[in-house]
Amino acid sequence: MARKRILITGAAGFLGSHLCDRFINEGFEVIGMDNLITGDLKNIEHLFKLEQFEFYHHDVSTYIHVPGHLDYILHFASPASPIDYLKIPIQTLKVGSLGTHNCLGLALAKKARILVASTSEVYGDPLVHPQTEDYWGNVNPIGPRGVYDEAKRFQEAMTMAYHTFHQLETRIVRIFNTYGPRMRLNDGRALPAFIGQALRGEDLTVFGDGSQTRSFCYVDDLVEGIYRLLMSDYSYPVNIGNPDEISLADFATEILKLTGSEQKIVYKPLPEDDPKQRQPDISRAKELLNWEPKVNRADGLKITYDYFKNFSKEDLYKLPKEFESRKY
Repeated sequence: MARKRILITGAAGFLGSHLCDRFINEGFEVIGMDNLITGDLKNIEHLFKLEQFEFYHHDVSTYIHVPGHLDYILHFASPASPIDYLKIPIQTLKVGSLGTHNCLGLALAKKARILVASTSEVYGDPLVHPQTEDYWGNVNPIGPRGVYDEAKRFQEAMTMAYHTFHQLETRIVRIFNTYGPRMRLNDGRALPAFIGQALRGEDLTVFGDGSQTRSFCYVDDLVEGIYRLLMSDYSYPVNIGNPDEISLADFATEILKLTGSEQKIVYKPLPEDDPKQRQPDISRAKELLNWEPKVNRADGLKITYDYFKNFSKEDLYKLPKEFESRKY
């Protein structure tokens, strides 16, 4: 029996690489695609020796050609942290719009089911708490986060248009804060930033007064939710995340305790449009997918810390790589 065949865009990124692993383990033939703007081949180099894995170094915002049949597409190509989309705002908009259009067109041509990776950022700085899929959000389209938030909102609209107009089999996952091995240490998000500062012996930086909240989901739980959603028959957005909410000040204290660091917490001004609260309502995922997170934060953080602890001194001090200077 021939293997099912799946294309995963953003394959060399944090989430994309874990999805490649999962679908390889499920017996799929996996085609990974990434332009490596924010991805890293180290995340998937262990797969190169496998006959059921192939990699295309390619930008999905231009066009996509994949020979042969496809059963599924996972569209995970996108910068996903503020430090990325503030440096490459146009590319961020293009991969969410043109890249999504290209993926949807490919899915239509191949008669493949497609799942697109949306985000809790579609809710902006929410006025509803916790956030349900029926909430339309509170987004500033011209603020510093607008390029990412609006790219993802457009992505959802385009995906639903293909579903309703072309009857394409589509799935939309709204991903909340996720962590685990293969995160980039200096990507600007709280968890790797805190761990990196602790490992370097620096004070931990909390923006604002630290009362803003996040809800952290371990990557294995997230991947399980995505897998179940892809295999479901539900076409509307589904929140996948861990509803265990914590303030960033308390979270920084947890990291100091975990790492045994004697540093202190320092407070800096809150960036513009930084969301004050993040907590998913996962009632829909529980009901439709029989899914909820299994890994508690203490266990997940230990695994993640052990991963970062093995970094070389050079990697610990490495600044985020500069992106290509060409205009997008």
